Amino acid sequence: MVSVPISYEKLIKIFDERGITSYTIKKNNVIGQASLKKIREGGHIDTRTIESLCRYLNCQPGDLMEYVPENE
Repeated sequence: MVSVPISYEKLIKIFDERGITSYTIKKNNVIGQASLKKIREGGHIDTRTIESLCRYLNCQPGDLMEYVPENE
């Protein structure tokens, strides 16, 4: 797993609460499967992906992710 200081746990929780699956994301052409995998595994995603998710979920970027400072 890649260590990045951005957590997508909020987004994953939204998916779970709304019953959104990888099939739903693919069927509705929201984001690519590679981006979804990066979200689930803690990788980097670009702003176009964040924009697509915000549009689809009708939310703001802060509703999807949060900055988690690394231990120094």
